[in-house]
Amino acid sequence: MTEYKYTNRLINETSPYLLQHAHNPVDWYPWGEEALQTARQKDMPILLSIGYSSCHWCHVMEHESFVNEKIADIMNENFVCIKVDREERPDLDELYMNAVQAMTGSGGWPMTVFLTPSLKPFFAGTYFPPTDMHGRPGFLTILTALSKFYREQREKAEEHSNQVVSAIREMNDLIISSEDISQDLLHKLYNQSVSLYDRDYGGFGDAPKFPQSMVLSFLMRYWYKTNEPYALKIAEDSLKKMAYGGIYDHIGGGFHRYSVDERWLVPHFEKMLYDNALLSNIYLEAYQITKDDFYRKIATETLDYVIREMYNPSGGFYSAQDADSEGKEGKYYVWSLDEVWDILGENTRLFAEYYGMTGQGNFEHGTNILHIVNEYQANSIIDECRQKLFNEREKRIKPEIDDKILTSWNALMISSMAFGYQVLKKEAYLDSAIKTADLILSKLSRDGILLRTYRNGISKYNAYAEDYAFFINALIDLYETTFDMKWLSEAIKINNVFIMEFWDENNGGFYYTGKSHESLIVRSKPAYDSVIPSANSVSAMNFLRLARFSGDLSLSKKAETIFKVFFDQLERSPFGFPRMICALDFYFGNTKEIVIVSDKASPKVDEALNIIHNQYIPNKVLVFCDPNEVPADIEKLLPLLEDRIKLDNKIQIYVCENNLCKSPISDIDDLKKVL
Repeated sequence: MTEYKYTNRLINETSPYLLQHAHNPVDWYPWGEEALQTARQKDMPILLSIGYSSCHWCHVMEHESFVNEKIADIMNENFVCIKVDREERPDLDELYMNAVQAMTGSGGWPMTVFLTPSLKPFFAGTYFPPTDMHGRPGFLTILTALSKFYREQREKAEEHSNQVVSAIREMNDLIISSEDISQDLLHKLYNQSVSLYDRDYGGFGDAPKFPQSMVLSFLMRYWYKTNEPYALKIAEDSLKKMAYGGIYDHIGGGFHRYSVDERWLVPHFEKMLYDNALLSNIYLEAYQITKDDFYRKIATETLDYVIREMYNPSGGFYSAQDADSEGKEGKYYVWSLDEVWDILGENTRLFAEYYGMTGQGNFEHGTNILHIVNEYQANSIIDECRQKLFNEREKRIKPEIDDKILTSWNALMISSMAFGYQVLKKEAYLDSAIKTADLILSKLSRDGILLRTYRNGISKYNAYAEDYAFFINALIDLYETTFDMKWLSEAIKINNVFIMEFWDENNGGFYYTGKSHESLIVRSKPAYDSVIPSANSVSAMNFLRLARFSGDLSLSKKAETIFKVFFDQLERSPFGFPRMICALDFYFGNTKEIVIVSDKASPKVDEALNIIHNQYIPNKVLVFCDPNEVPADIEKLLPLLEDRIKLDNKIQIYVCENNLCKSPISDIDDLKKVL
C-alpha cells in the first residue's frame, strides 16, 4: 500500500478528478460550507481551481505547481484553496468561466479564479506555468502579487469584483422579446454556417477546431426543409474530413475531443462521453440520408467503443477517457512505422499508404497519428490490419477512465444508443439505453428530484437544468424506440418537476439551477449551445414533442416563450444556437405524426418501423398501440390514439402532417410512398 506524505480533505470525495489531488501538499477543500465559512472567518481570499480528470493541461498544472511544496506553502498561507470538478459542479464552472471570459477575453481549463470571501472574482486566468516564462508571469509570481494586492488594496479588489459581477448579471438580464419569431433565423444560421465553412478541410473556423455536431445536424435539417444541396455538401464534407482525420480513433473507434490544427490531424486525445453521443447521432443521420456505408461504419465503431470502454454492464456510461497514459499525451494512440512493420509485416506498405504513416512520423518522437490520406474504399486487408493493431494496443497501458456517471451526459448517450438501435438494430445498444435509464430513475433520483452524479454507490448534488432537459429528451426517445408507456409517463412527470423547480415565472426560460440549489452570486439562464446543447434549447424541443404526444398546448406556448426570451441572442449570433434553431424548425411545422395500430406480433410492425427508421424524418412523433393490450387512460395520455384503437387483423398506420391526416394505411408499400 502506497504511503503518502500529504493527504487533504479531497480524500473523502468521489470525483476521480478531486481524488487525483488528494495527496497534494496544497490544503485543498472541496466546495462547501466548511471552505466558504473558513474564508469568511479568516477574511482570506479564495483560490478556486476548476478542471476535469481527462484535461491534459490540468494534469500539467498539478505536476508543475500543486505538488511543488514551495508553491503549496504560499497557497496555504495566503488563500483558502478550493478544488472543483467542473463536471460535477457545472453551475460553478459556468458562472466563473463567464468571469474568466469577462476579465481576459478567453477561457479554458484548468480555470484559476481568485475570489473575495463573498465569492466575487477579482482576478482570473487559466493555466499558469510555475515560474515566469516567455514574458508571461508564473503561478508563483501571480500568487505573491495577488496576496499583496488583496492585503494592501482591498477596496480596489472589492470594486473590481463588483464590476465583474455586474457584467455577469447583465449577461443574464433577459426579457421576453416583443418581436415576432420567424423562419428567417433558419436562413441566417445557414448563411452564417456557409461564411464560416472551411472549404479546404471541412468544419468551421480556424484551429483549434471542434466538431460542431449541432451545426452539422442543423444543416441536414435545412437541406431536408429547403432542398438546398450545398447545406448537405457542407455537412457531408465535414463529417468525412473529421472521420478521415486523427481526431477519430481509427483503431478502436470513437472521437477525441478536438483538433489543435485546422486539418483535424492532431487531437487533444481525451475522449468525452458527450462528444461520442452527439457525433454518433449525426453520423447515423447522414447514413439515413445518403445510405453511404461509411457513415454507418463510423457510427457503429463509435457506439461499439462506448459499449466496450465506457459502459458499466449494470447500467451507466462513464464520463471520459484521459488524454494521457504513462504521463504522456496520446502515447496510447500513436505508432512508429517500425512498430507497425513488426506487427503487420509486408502489409505495412498498404496500411502506411492508406493512413499516411512515414518513418519521420507526424507527431512527437517519430510517431504517427493515423489519418486517412487515400479516400479509396478500405478493403479486407486494411480491416485485418486494424484488428491486429487493436489486439496489440490492448497490451498497452490504457488512459484512465473517469468512471463517474453524470445524468446529463448519460442521457445524451441513452438517446444515441436508442437511435443506434432504431437504425442499426443492435440489441446491445437498446439494452444499454434501458439499463442506464433505469439506473438514473433508481440511483439518481430522490423524492422526485433528479441528482447529478453517481459513483461507487454514492449519488451527489441536485441535478441541473441540463440533467433534466437531456433526460426528458432521452425518455421520449426511449418511448419512440420501445413504445413502453413507462418512459413517456416518466418524461411527463419529470418535465412537471423541472418546470416547478427551474422555470422563471416572471420572464420565462429555465434557470441553470433550481429552487433547491445553493444560491450563488448570479442565477444564470444560459441558452448558448457549446460542446453540448443548452438546457433551454433541448427543453424547447421537449415541449414541442410532448405537446404533440399529449395535446397540452401550454407546452407549445412555453417553447414559444423560450424562443422569445432568447430572440435577441438568436438574431445576433445564430451560429451559437443551432440546437435551439432546430427546435424552431420543429415549431414552424412540416412535423409528421405517425401512429401505428396493430398486434405487436405482426411482422408488418417491424416492416413499418424499418421503413420509418431507415428514412431521415427529423420532425416527427411516433406512436404505437397494440389494441389487444391497451393501458388504462391511454387515449387521455396520447390523444393521437383517440378513435383509432380498433380490433382489426390489419395493421393501421396513420400519417398526419401539421394536423392534417391522410387515410389510414394498411399496405407497407403505401407507407413508403406517403413518407
